[in-house]
Amino acid sequence: MSIVTAKEILMDAAENKYAVGAFNITNLIQMEAVVETAIEKKAPLIIQVSVTPSKFLGPDVLVAIYRTLAESAPIPICLHLDHSTNIEFCKQCADSGYTNIMVDASKQPYEENISQTKEVVDYCHSLGGISVEGELGTVSGVEDQIKVAEDEAALANPEQSVEFVERTGVDLFAPAIGTAHGVYKTKNPIVDFDRLGKINEMLNGNGVKTPLVVHGGTGLSKEYAVKLVAMGGAKFNVSTELKHALIDSTYGYISENREQYNPGKIDIVVKAAIREVVSRWIDILGSTGKA
Repeated sequence: MSIVTAKEILMDAAENKYAVGAFNITNLIQMEAVVETAIEKKAPLIIQVSVTPSKFLGPDVLVAIYRTLAESAPIPICLHLDHSTNIEFCKQCADSGYTNIMVDASKQPYEENISQTKEVVDYCHSLGGISVEGELGTVSGVEDQIKVAEDEAALANPEQSVEFVERTGVDLFAPAIGTAHGVYKTKNPIVDFDRLGKINEMLNGNGVKTPLVVHGGTGLSKEYAVKLVAMGGAKFNVSTELKHALIDSTYGYISENREQYNPGKIDIVVKAAIREVVSRWIDILGSTGKA
């Protein structure tokens, strides 16, 4: 069946050293573009929706569109709620039919992070058919990437990571390793590859149990991405680049066709731009042909 949890997809990725692209969308055109590209590439897919578009469009509406597209697709597809700090909204999206929930309590004190994450895990597991992602440490914005990357306290401690996973029961784990949300302002951002590798060895060295997640994919070079996958990254998030593709392609079309008022032509241009980004990332992550 095409409707799956993220963990179902990512176990194979973690075992076979490739990563699944988790692509953030904000509307139907983007969702269609992401799904169409993954089908064409025969790649498993995670559709991500952050909290703001989830609330704006409505969880039930997004799930209805997701199911319509996924049920007829020949590839496994997951619908993921990204970075929700609100426990009740996590539960609402789980009730609506999202198949992976990320509860982000990483800015809370360690024990509170465990408590909030475990509450969402227990709830989703009780419903069945939903996996849960948790995060430890600080994944920065681009403005403070270097500060965070150089701050040992802001990065995920390997021993604490194992305890966090064991106590919360999360299905996927996102450790802070120095990557950042947004577009990097340097060609060589400070990323602690060895830290990711050590956490992966401690959690999954005797067989994959908890696939690891890499946040802040936009702007990382192909070489960085490939190395992160080799170190254990199985879910690779791409968001900002898709926003840029949407806005830049829309602006470009309108600038060149100011006298036209056909929204459908804008949709065609946007879909093509999104497909180009998604296709490139699927190839980089090694998931082409893995579905």
